[in-house]
Amino acid sequence: MDVVNPQQKGAADQSGLRLVPEPKDPQQFPALEKQFVNFMFFHVSPDWRKLDASAKAEAKAEFVEIYDSFGDDFLMFSYSLVGFDSKADLMLWRIGTSLDRVQEMTAKLYRSTLGSFLQTADNYLSVTKKMMFVSGGSEDRFHVQAGSKKYLFVYPCSKSKDWYQKTAEERDALIEENYMVGRKFSNIKIHMTHAFGFSEQEYVISFETDEPRDFLALAEELRETPASRFVLRGMPVYTCRQRTLMECLDALG
Repeated sequence: MDVVNPQQKGAADQSGLRLVPEPKDPQQFPALEKQFVNFMFFHVSPDWRKLDASAKAEAKAEFVEIYDSFGDDFLMFSYSLVGFDSKADLMLWRIGTSLDRVQEMTAKLYRSTLGSFLQTADNYLSVTKKMMFVSGGSEDRFHVQAGSKKYLFVYPCSKSKDWYQKTAEERDALIEENYMVGRKFSNIKIHMTHAFGFSEQEYVISFETDEPRDFLALAEELRETPASRFVLRGMPVYTCRQRTLMECLDALG
């Protein structure tokens, strides 16, 4: 597409994109109300560890290059689960405004050499709404501001049918009570995003902290709240350690 400056003499082509003077007052854009949040867990095939060191180094460099190329589209954080979980070895936490870019990035990662050795252990997609947990700080309750702590605990959550027999006001009050419990642990950031419609989970709750023992104490207190009676048991809880992507890939062996 041509770019035409109307102030330039001889700019007779009126079909191009015309440059206009900057407005005196900057345009005010409304704040984004929703972000898509994706937690994608990978398990590496044992065949990966059979490759020689040079082949693995080349494959890891390619994978990191693809990952970095989407840095303008997402907030992205990489986590290692090696030694913590038998179901997954690597987790990518992506936060953005385009589901198409989530799919495009995932497809490119899978088409890479390392991607051919990765299997999806779990994949959770959710969206931000106003009702979110935020512990301390100046964050609003519409956006995920993430990645500031060493450890992340990811907890997909489903509610029983009795939960939906309560009014919306009653459900909000129960969630708010959990929120107040969370505020007692100022060193833990809690994010609650909404997954209903994307999967069988209603929520995906994630906890960020530098001290895992504090998360265990919080989990015990949350288990005693009235809202916990409506939680379906048996959902996985993932323990993740934030590291650079290359460190995560090195840990794969």
